[in-house]
Amino acid sequence: MAGQVFVLQVVIVLLLVVVAVVALVLQARYDSAVEARNRSLSVAETFANAPGTAAALRSPDPTAVLQPRAEATRKATHVDFVVVMNTDGIRYTHPLPDRIGKKFVGNIEPALAGRSVTEEVHGTIGPLVQAIVPVEARNGEVVGLVSAGVTTERVGGAANRQLPLVLFSMAGALAVATVGTALVSRRLLRQTRGLGPREMTRMYEHHDAVLHAVREGVLILGGDGGLLLANDEARRLLGLPDDAEGRHVRDLGLEPGTAELLASGRFATDEVHRVKDRLLAVNQRPTDLRGGPAGSVTTLRDSTELRALSGRADVARERLDMLYAAGVGIGTSLDVTRTAEELAELAVPRLADFVTVDLFNAVLIGEEPEPGTHLRRTAFAGIRGEPPLYPVGRLIRFVPSSPQAHSIRTQRAVVAARLREAPGWQAQDLERTAQVLDYGIHSLIAAPLRAGSLILGIVTFWRSDRPEPFDAEDLALAEELVARAAVSIDNARRYTREHTMAVTLQRSLLPRRLPEQSALELAYRYLPAQSGVGGDWFDVLPLSGARVALVVGDVVGHGLHAAATMGRLRTAVHNFSALDLAPDELLGLLDELIARIDQDEIDDAAETGGATVTGATCVYAIYDPVTRRCSITRAGHPPPALVRPDGTVEFLDVPAGPPLGLGGLPFETTDVEVAEGSRLVLYTDGLVEDRERDIDIGLEQLRAALEQAGPSPEDTCRAVLDSGLPDRPSDDVALLVARTRALGPDRVAVWDVPSDPAAVAELRASVIRQLTEWGLEDLAFTAELILSELVTNAIRYGGEPIRVRVLRDRSLICEVFDSSNTAPHLRYAGMTDEGGRGLFLVAQLADRWGTRYLPGGKVIWAEQPLP
Repeated sequence: MAGQVFVLQVVIVLLLVVVAVVALVLQARYDSAVEARNRSLSVAETFANAPGTAAALRSPDPTAVLQPRAEATRKATHVDFVVVMNTDGIRYTHPLPDRIGKKFVGNIEPALAGRSVTEEVHGTIGPLVQAIVPVEARNGEVVGLVSAGVTTERVGGAANRQLPLVLFSMAGALAVATVGTALVSRRLLRQTRGLGPREMTRMYEHHDAVLHAVREGVLILGGDGGLLLANDEARRLLGLPDDAEGRHVRDLGLEPGTAELLASGRFATDEVHRVKDRLLAVNQRPTDLRGGPAGSVTTLRDSTELRALSGRADVARERLDMLYAAGVGIGTSLDVTRTAEELAELAVPRLADFVTVDLFNAVLIGEEPEPGTHLRRTAFAGIRGEPPLYPVGRLIRFVPSSPQAHSIRTQRAVVAARLREAPGWQAQDLERTAQVLDYGIHSLIAAPLRAGSLILGIVTFWRSDRPEPFDAEDLALAEELVARAAVSIDNARRYTREHTMAVTLQRSLLPRRLPEQSALELAYRYLPAQSGVGGDWFDVLPLSGARVALVVGDVVGHGLHAAATMGRLRTAVHNFSALDLAPDELLGLLDELIARIDQDEIDDAAETGGATVTGATCVYAIYDPVTRRCSITRAGHPPPALVRPDGTVEFLDVPAGPPLGLGGLPFETTDVEVAEGSRLVLYTDGLVEDRERDIDIGLEQLRAALEQAGPSPEDTCRAVLDSGLPDRPSDDVALLVARTRALGPDRVAVWDVPSDPAAVAELRASVIRQLTEWGLEDLAFTAELILSELVTNAIRYGGEPIRVRVLRDRSLICEVFDSSNTAPHLRYAGMTDEGGRGLFLVAQLADRWGTRYLPGGKVIWAEQPLP
């Protein structure tokens, strides 16, 4: 030990000497640099400010005047050079005459600006410090510069003078250390009395256990189980008597398990034993592992508080997990009721045994709540059956003294730790609150659902099975949990409001009922998308001649904008269909309309940054029950399906055409002859295509559903929607099914009329006979008059052939065809006019009338209501 102390002292002395030498060298360098800067700067400033220096710089020969002064100054101040120069840096003086007239080496820019500068350079005479000082005239103008420099070697040398003193001090310290080591060695030998290393080690182990394990109880037991040593902490933890040392461990009155462990002397690591009201962690090791005496050493640590802290940490971690779960588990849908249910399900049983969520009625329909109105129980969750609380769906008005009303009024959570002692809560409903108390519910927390300044409702947490009441920590957790849920419920409320507005708008734009007609038996379905309404629409439009037009379309996009655009298109289709246009011509007009709408939207988006609607798809079909032919045109829309009377399904090969709004390409019309009893199925792409299903798969599923559907349109709609379509599709679905009917020959009469006015009388007679056969004698006079006027106009202004057709449908339809494209116009004839009153007369007698153009001419028609 003495040798080790000596070596340690030698190392310390050497380290101190090295540190001292390094410090001396660094200090010497620093002092040399500072001395060189101060000396050079003071010499330069003194010479620059000396009387006559500025005047000499303006003399004809500055060198002759200043060179002797500079050399005298250099020698007197022990600097290496004093150089005077003009403002261009040309030297006037220098210790070496051959350097005069040459440019000075250094940074003279600050000095020209009137500031003194000091810099370190490596010159021809070695490292030096030079100062440059401006020489100013009386008016402050810089007329020259003075530089003085000195090498750091000239001002150094202090370290060399101090180094011998440091070395001598080191030698003295080593001598003192040697003497001290010898004295310590002799002292140790006397104090240990010649004991060897083994005895010294055994003494060290026993005493170190007592001296250094003071925060733990320490027991040393002999091989026979007797207690050799117990420190104060062990006596306190185990409650040992004063005479415990020397007694067997089993005779100390310890717990049987603890006494057995201590007597066994076996290995033990953090075994927990209960001693009275404490939990002790016991560690035990035998002492004879390395040749030591028989026995064992036991340490005791009180872990009661540690376990309490660990329990509180577990509770805190569980609550953090609950808040995290709330962040990801509440608000998974934009449904107010479902969000409230998620809140209730999350809090049971982690925080409460029962949870109820009560919302204002306005919140459930997306509106802002009004204070003082009733609340509706929206969600409930519990650990067991139905408790005697208000059921879900019940309208509730909390009395002012109840915790719920107080929480809503103050906008803060309220805890009622003991409900039996809360008369304000019991005043809500004396009979029901008594049942609640008998059920075992003993504590509650009422927390308001607050989103900004709005109070959406109240959440009540109830406890029954847990004996401890709610405390301040539970209150804080409930507030945080409800605050997070309130944001999700408010988002769902806003979405509900916007979705309801969009759905209301869209449904107001869709047909509320189908028009009455005889050509088709109809059924339809419309399903709004889960994410919001879109621009899908359908319509059924009666046309002249007992024909019916079917249209299904889809505007790109979702929301109010798409619904509004859909309404504009539907109105346009109504207007265009009144012109009795062919399907391809009607879609051509719609294409131009969409292009104008899109252009307006693009212009608005450029100014406001709003979204634009680009294009739409549409299918338009006209069915004629007389000829049983259907003319179909589509623009970027899925092909219609035709279910024939035998049940076979065919997707009609109708040229797709570009979507509406792209322009540039014409649309093509396909004519299909349809057997009576066939079903024509028109739909939007939401029925056959979504994110998880390709359109080809969707079409095959639609085909299979149509093959298994019943014959009626209602059965067909039901079968299609039940064939795998989700309840809340990702896109709007519009489905229109039309079962065809035929207008048989017994309800149609056709006559070819020669282009001769005399043929009108014969035609009138034929019409009267046909109407009499149909039992429509009451309409004969009016029909005779209408046909007389229309046929006379065709003979006078039209071209051959001229054909008359009378249809008995829901009304009596009279049609006159001629090959001319000249359109008749209704006008008021003057008092002196001989003609011009025919169409006016037709318009007064008929319920409706109009003109329909065909590829080979036109048809003028008029309808009379049947009696």
